[in-house]
Amino acid sequence: MSRKIAHTFVVGVTGGIGSGKTTVTNLFNTLHGIDIVDADIIAREVVAPDSEGLLKIIEHFGSTILHSGGQLDREKLRTIIFSHPTEKEWLNRLLHPMIRQQMLDQTQATTSPYCLLVIPLLIDNGLQALVDRILVIDVDQQTQISRTIIRDSVTIEHVKSILSAQVDREKRLYFANDVINNNGDNIELKPIIRLLHEQYLKLAANFSENG
Repeated sequence: MSRKIAHTFVVGVTGGIGSGKTTVTNLFNTLHGIDIVDADIIAREVVAPDSEGLLKIIEHFGSTILHSGGQLDREKLRTIIFSHPTEKEWLNRLLHPMIRQQMLDQTQATTSPYCLLVIPLLIDNGLQALVDRILVIDVDQQTQISRTIIRDSVTIEHVKSILSAQVDREKRLYFANDVINNNGDNIELKPIIRLLHEQYLKLAANFSENG
């Protein structure tokens, strides 16, 4: 997979469910003004009402895939692709190139010295070539479970099913250039983020000079 980003140093941020990726990236933004590109937000945008992605989904699955307000019924779509692997493959072939191109375009449009590209499934989907460095937000599994149950009001069985579908913690850490242990609170994160920010500024400056 070829990179199309010419001048932006991109730090890929990843981590399992409930690891605190949003908390960490928001601190980079509020403390140091670093731009954030979020793959989850892009994934919602490419199937927004009247988007090319949603129109093709309607053409393929029919209008019953929509809520009454014209928005995609994500739960119904998840049920379909969970039961029919070929439909999941079709959906991935449709949406993944759209999402990837938007990630490239949005990272290129950032104006901070470097940017954070948040991709929860960065390792799972083999997207390491889109970034220059990988920052893993790491927590123990019990913390993931408890945070997700509180945040999403779901059962422990639901969280465990998500965890089992994600790449394991050891593989994620294997690909990491940097790791933030996020079992603590936000106060503990701030000095760690400051040190990483200073490191990324140096890497970005060198990247710009040699790019």
